[in-house]
Amino acid sequence: MPFNKFQDFLAGLIGNQALRLFPPKRDLELNDLLEKLMGLTGEISALITAREILDRYRALSSQGKLDFFLNLEQNFGVHPELISQSYNTYFENPSSINLTNLYKNTEPKRIELLRRLNQTPNATHDLVAMRVDLLAFIKEYPDLKVVDGEFRQLFSSWFTRSFLTLSQINWSTSAEILERIIRYEAVHEIKDWDDLRNRIHPPNRRCFAFFHPALVNEPLIFVEVALTNTIPKSITDILDDPLSASLNDRGYTTATFYSISNCQPGLKQISFGNFLIKQVAQELALEFPSIKNFVTLSPIPGFSAWLRAEQNFSNNNDNESQKVPLPDFGASNLDIEETGLRKLVFRYLLSSKKNGLPADPVCRFHLGNGASIYEINENADLSPKGISQSYGVMVNYLYDLSSIERNHENLFSSGKITYRDKLSSLLDKDLKLI
Repeated sequence: MPFNKFQDFLAGLIGNQALRLFPPKRDLELNDLLEKLMGLTGEISALITAREILDRYRALSSQGKLDFFLNLEQNFGVHPELISQSYNTYFENPSSINLTNLYKNTEPKRIELLRRLNQTPNATHDLVAMRVDLLAFIKEYPDLKVVDGEFRQLFSSWFTRSFLTLSQINWSTSAEILERIIRYEAVHEIKDWDDLRNRIHPPNRRCFAFFHPALVNEPLIFVEVALTNTIPKSITDILDDPLSASLNDRGYTTATFYSISNCQPGLKQISFGNFLIKQVAQELALEFPSIKNFVTLSPIPGFSAWLRAEQNFSNNNDNESQKVPLPDFGASNLDIEETGLRKLVFRYLLSSKKNGLPADPVCRFHLGNGASIYEINENADLSPKGISQSYGVMVNYLYDLSSIERNHENLFSSGKITYRDKLSSLLDKDLKLI
């Protein structure tokens, strides 16, 4: 057994035994327990106190949880006088020891508190759930952003790639995990068990997920993949007939990532997807050497809102000659051939920015991972969700393994978005949005 796993086993064994032999006392308020935990040096006492804090927190009302976080923000920060004192000491004698003391005193007490809470068995699961509550309060109480930043700092170190395990999800996977896959699917709803079977059981379908040892049977993120001989242009081609594109048994040429779902709201902004896609691409390339194309069939969740905002801006400026009418997607007009819609989508992907990167979250994710824009497909998702967010349009992003790093560097160094040359025809200068 690896040493780190033995340590986890021993901590769990000690903690569970300690809780049985020394049940926690209920005579202290929760805030007092936090102070107590910070002062403890004994491992057994710390395990017991941490578990009591997490259990007591879980039973709090919404107001009680808010008060808990406000207490962390107000009373578990840094001590300015200690920072000033340690800085002056270092300035007078810039030794390694004094630098270490300065660094230690600039770290908020909250970080050490969270570390101590995480020592008790099953604490990581509780802390991930705790952050879900915290995120719900931040909009109304922006001062809590600093507390969330420290959760993210620690989660980023606890959930690094080295701790993640990639597993294939198939029909023999435990029912407990399969139920979670159905529940967590965020892109294309899984209607029932038959629908799930169609996505993971046929020979030309794959599903992979990342797991972490601290969250037992809880996928962190998963991706669904279709193996085909062409690049799909519609989600219907994938979901409605999973075997239709299986022409050469195992001689597939294309792997299409058509759904990526994050499973843990408490791990928001902790990046897993970039590792997932690249590792799955490597796994599939080993299993199917015939695969040459790694692409996505992706939604455009921000397009509809962007287009309506542009329309409102145009209307407010009363320049009727340059307005672009919204496409009519009534029941009689779903097969429309030429509306300029692809041009509008392409313009949105290229020009709508947030902090110098594509504003659309899916576009930003894939381009940030080194993909390029390959194709824009009309009538690709005619579900109510697809019509609402992007008028049925979907995008193929291409993961060319030989150019991923170059595309990534170009985006983050100069904001350059890489796209297929053929798409240049969509850069119609006569189509104007004000």
